[in-house]
Amino acid sequence: MGKRLLLFLLTNILVMTTVVIVWGLIVTFTGIGEGGFRTDSGLGINFGALMVFSLLIGFAGSFISLAMSRWVAKMMMKVKVLNPDEALSHEERAIVEKVHRLSRAAGLMHMPEVGIYQSPEVNAFATGPSKKRSLVAVSSGLLQSMDDDAVEGVIAHEVAHVANGDMVTMTLLQGIVNTFVVFLSRVIAMIVSRYVRPELQFVVQFATIIILQILFSILGSMVVSAYSRHREFHADRGGADLAGNDKMIHALRSLQRHVDRAVVKNGHTDDSAVQTMKINNKGGMSKLFSTHPDLNDRIARLEQR
Repeated sequence: MGKRLLLFLLTNILVMTTVVIVWGLIVTFTGIGEGGFRTDSGLGINFGALMVFSLLIGFAGSFISLAMSRWVAKMMMKVKVLNPDEALSHEERAIVEKVHRLSRAAGLMHMPEVGIYQSPEVNAFATGPSKKRSLVAVSSGLLQSMDDDAVEGVIAHEVAHVANGDMVTMTLLQGIVNTFVVFLSRVIAMIVSRYVRPELQFVVQFATIIILQILFSILGSMVVSAYSRHREFHADRGGADLAGNDKMIHALRSLQRHVDRAVVKNGHTDDSAVQTMKINNKGGMSKLFSTHPDLNDRIARLEQR
């Protein structure tokens, strides 16, 4: 889910920034827009109109990101989609059969697309705008590094994300975060612009909005990441229900061994190949942006079942 969420957040920030720039051009060349958020009393801001605008832009950005998620993942990760009706290698057909069998066990009415992407990283992800239009992809590095039971555990975890509707849930949360990002960035920008000369107000306001929107989007990603960590525990339990508790624990322990064997370069541990599964035992600020809980915590919760 880490790879999927990273792509989703990146797309969301790009979409939101694009919307801001396009809106700024509309205001510049038509003279409408930002003036509608000003009043003649108090702070001079029409909070009601601004909140409606923020809701529309915030959720539009989030749902556009969701609609593009599967396509973006395929393009950026160069995923080879495996068509079960075409000639496939033994390994490819085995992956398709695993995904479909676990999907049926999860009660999915429509089978996810299945893909493989070439990468040494030990990773897998699920994405898509709905259960009907989902994608489960695994890296070549994962297939080469893990045994059959561990691969099944990882795939079960990703299928559980699809069955749980985590992409839509994360999209709704991102829409709420986006709304506050748009609202707060404009309130602050309007206040700041009042302290400069009239001829500079639009430029200062526009620049402040873009800077604050990017900054608040990054801070908002901490909230999204925290909820993502919560959903990972649910996906682990779902994966354990589908593949078996032992296989799910075995999959997590296999991932953990790859963290322990991460290559050391220039005296530092290079765990970039496994970073996106949030096979991450780091603390400090980096943990706030982690989309996955510590593997030890995940294993411990499954062992307590």
